[in-house]
Amino acid sequence: MTDKHDPNVPVGEPVPEASPSGIYPPTQEMLDQPVPENLRRARAEELRAAWETPRGWRYISAVNNTEVGVWYALTAFGFMLCAGVLALLLRVQLAVPENDFLDADRFNQFFTMHGSAMMFLFAVPMFEAISILLLPGFLGARDMPFPRLSAYGYWSFLIGGIFVLGSILFDSSPKSGWFMYPPLATEQEGVGPDIWLLGLSFIEVASIAAAVELIVGTVKCRPPGMRINLMPLYAWYVLVVGVMILFAFPPLIAGDFLFELQRSMDWPFFDPDRGGDPLLWQHLFWIFGHPEVYIVFLPSIAIAAMVVPTAAQRPIVGYSWIVLSAVGVGFLSFGLWVHHMFTTGLPNLSLGFFSAASEAVVIPTGVQIFAFVATLMVGRVRTSPPMLWIAGALAIFTMGGLTGVMIAIAPFDWQVHDTYFIVAHLHYTLFGGMVFPIIGGIYYFYPFITKRKMSRKLSGLSFWLTFIGFNICFLPMHLTGLKGMPRRVVTYPADAGWDWLNLISTVGSFIVAAGILVFAWDLVRPKGRQPLTPRNPWNAGTLEWSHDVPEEAWGVRSVPYITSRYPLWEDEKFLERFDDGRFYIPDAPDKLRETIVTSAVDAEPQAAVPVTGPGWITIWAAAFTGGTFILPVFHLYVLAAICGAAAIASVIYWLWTSTAQVPKAPSRDVGLGLSLPVYVSGSKAPGWWAVFITMMGDSTAFASLVFGVFFFWTARPDFPPAGTPLPDTLFVTLSAVGFLGAWAATVVARGQNRRQRVGTARGLLATAVLLALVATASLALALYLPGLAPKTHAFPAMMYAIGIWTAAHAALGVIMLLYCLAGSLFGKLTPRYDADLWNTTLYWHFLCLTGLVTALLMGAFPRLT
Repeated sequence: MTDKHDPNVPVGEPVPEASPSGIYPPTQEMLDQPVPENLRRARAEELRAAWETPRGWRYISAVNNTEVGVWYALTAFGFMLCAGVLALLLRVQLAVPENDFLDADRFNQFFTMHGSAMMFLFAVPMFEAISILLLPGFLGARDMPFPRLSAYGYWSFLIGGIFVLGSILFDSSPKSGWFMYPPLATEQEGVGPDIWLLGLSFIEVASIAAAVELIVGTVKCRPPGMRINLMPLYAWYVLVVGVMILFAFPPLIAGDFLFELQRSMDWPFFDPDRGGDPLLWQHLFWIFGHPEVYIVFLPSIAIAAMVVPTAAQRPIVGYSWIVLSAVGVGFLSFGLWVHHMFTTGLPNLSLGFFSAASEAVVIPTGVQIFAFVATLMVGRVRTSPPMLWIAGALAIFTMGGLTGVMIAIAPFDWQVHDTYFIVAHLHYTLFGGMVFPIIGGIYYFYPFITKRKMSRKLSGLSFWLTFIGFNICFLPMHLTGLKGMPRRVVTYPADAGWDWLNLISTVGSFIVAAGILVFAWDLVRPKGRQPLTPRNPWNAGTLEWSHDVPEEAWGVRSVPYITSRYPLWEDEKFLERFDDGRFYIPDAPDKLRETIVTSAVDAEPQAAVPVTGPGWITIWAAAFTGGTFILPVFHLYVLAAICGAAAIASVIYWLWTSTAQVPKAPSRDVGLGLSLPVYVSGSKAPGWWAVFITMMGDSTAFASLVFGVFFFWTARPDFPPAGTPLPDTLFVTLSAVGFLGAWAATVVARGQNRRQRVGTARGLLATAVLLALVATASLALALYLPGLAPKTHAFPAMMYAIGIWTAAHAALGVIMLLYCLAGSLFGKLTPRYDADLWNTTLYWHFLCLTGLVTALLMGAFPRLT
């Protein structure tokens, strides 16, 4: 029973968690100790049984990173091909002047979907797909920390992507450009803008889920000994980009939230006639949009950082400088968004600041590229297909960077803004900064993924077609733009002088397409008769090339002890020890999938925790979540609410049945004389980190709404308008008190539960639920009783929007409290095993702060202005 006292701990004293015991770090003598052959085979069989991939029709229930990563990558690549077809059709339309191949409406749909698909369905998802696929290999981990979350993210991405991209087949796509500027987008008839807003918001949720998993995987699932300064550069880039996604996407989600409220409820956030301002959307969009460029670029640089040392056959030059530069680029990228808005009439001081910041980002970017060049110069370079693509990427990206420096200067930007010069710049940046490195990375890692190699001849053919075709297509666009041709025009007059330039660009686009098709064929052509690749075909030094050939589903034979950045080059005995299973968790005696959890900085082992296995619930959860986002597009709100409830129920079932289970024994022998706990709570647990990271992103979205309030306050003299009713002070105060009380009750409940006062803890949890309901109801009354009308002006609309946001989070907080209460009653949560209560308390820290800020914005702020 859950409320039984631990006989070894007096009631009122905290029940201690199990802690690591035994020898760490291992000695060389321990690592040299051979494993008897029969024991090695028996352990391997245990691992095979635990990590077996489902077969037949059950295959789609798989959650292994090797399966989900491949699905994710192929789906993103498929969406890219669709977006490429749209681009070719656009180029056909623009090949000659006054062409009528496409009408204006379809042309608008095609360029909108081309940009949206490339950015939301290919660029970011491809990074996450490759990272899910490769990161465990880089870190010597069995899998990602939350495999079912990976699968849920994939199915959400697939459903959302088909919904958004499929709209073009029904002539109902958005047609306002991939940035959806109001008032054009808010006034567009039909469901196109709603498909963009809700469909991509659904995909953004999947992106954030993947980012959370990648960050937690990098921070908590490194192998023992892999201190943070020994991490592969790819893991550093994953960490930086994951954090960028976490802080860049939420402003767009907040903007989508306001945008859709205006579309569906006529709340005038972007309507100047009713106190709104369309520039708010531009700020929220580009706070996301500019870091997005670096979210796309940095992972590709990460691939180069892995390929270049292998090509040079020596460690990378300037490891620390590269890490600092990557962090610097990530930081600076959030200070550049306004350079997309130089033509909106900003003050000169703002122009100067953001222009300087845009120039400054060149410095850390250049450091990384010079480090790669230096590595190649001091090494013994081996030519290979991956290196050819990386060299092409560096050349093209450098050209894109040079034009980026030009348009960072405001007067030049005023001249070329919204011309084909910008089209050329962004394609040089994105093709050079992503497409070329991604293809190079696929050639490099293909033997790791499939245990076979791609064709060297086809690689060369594909590269030269793509490289030459790309420059034929986009280099002339610089001149086209300087000669004044605007973007997004369906046609142009014959006497404008743009005809021959456009014809050349169109020819080049088809050559690029031929190159990509050669690559696609090389990627998917049957290779069954081809011999398996050698284990380390490029003679690389990093951990992923210790993979098994032929493939085993267990990820790594044993979780290694790492003391070097390049263990395959610097430790002659590494592979022998690795294959022999002399490192950690070389077995699976309980047939459970497990991974090692280590400390965030020094990677000292803290636990050996189970990870989730195959399951259908991820597909159901994704389908219902999709219904929640997609059905409102067609005003099916009741069905959407039902889907929302079903999605919540699915996630609760998923968590209840497969996470934070009370173990049979507190610890287990993981090998090398070390015993580790199999259950940890608080900051040692990956789940706690996942909640913390998620709430950081969530708080960024809330901060974006707060930014909206202060934006209106500074930009509009009538915010709030004279004589308008204000939120009721009494109920606002009651709401703040309710949130504070619920938070305090939750915090105290966690402490009482750990001290074995289970009854008191349950009572406090029930009290927290009641106080949270009181706080939420008070918030609603504070807006409703004074008669605030959100359709009349942006001020009441913003108050309601923030109130809805806070109320929705309070509802989730109540569900989490009830989950813990049920866990305590039914034995899932005990004084010793209380991870769920730690996570709920962490959530309530953020929720309490949100509730208090909401109360200040409603109760105090309007009365100070």
